[in-house]
Amino acid sequence: MGTFGAIWGFTGVVTLIGLAIYRLAPRAWEALQSPLSAGHWIFLVIFALFMLVAEGYRGFQKKFSPRTAARVKYLKEHPKGLHVILAPFFCMGYFFANKKTQITAICLTLGIILLVILVRFLPFPWRGLVDFGVVLGLTYGVVSFAIFTVKALSSSDFPHSPEVPSP
Repeated sequence: MGTFGAIWGFTGVVTLIGLAIYRLAPRAWEALQSPLSAGHWIFLVIFALFMLVAEGYRGFQKKFSPRTAARVKYLKEHPKGLHVILAPFFCMGYFFANKKTQITAICLTLGIILLVILVRFLPFPWRGLVDFGVVLGLTYGVVSFAIFTVKALSSSDFPHSPEVPSP
């Protein structure tokens, strides 16, 4: 049951992020295919670099990916019925996590929903340029999560906490 939970948790998280990439990539590609002004290109480069650093490196590689990979490992080693059934949400820290981790997961989700709503109001090609940066950051995040998960599952001493409540 633990191996199934770990696989379900990992694939569920990757699928959720992958669906966002899948939905945003066509709009980003469409914007890149249109004639862009110098201002558009400058924005694209600066925003893409910002998203790679802020979302990809600082958000995923430094925080989300190691913690989530540690929770995948924890689930493999300590499977419980509900945790396995809801493995992607368990791994992301929505439940059976320290209060700070739960609050962070919920607030981050609400913030992303708000940003998605606001970005929908941007005109073409700006929305696609923003989506391009987001796709880059999310892609970086999926890759870093996969690397951390492989490290977590192949190591007996993974140095990151799953941030579960103390017994």
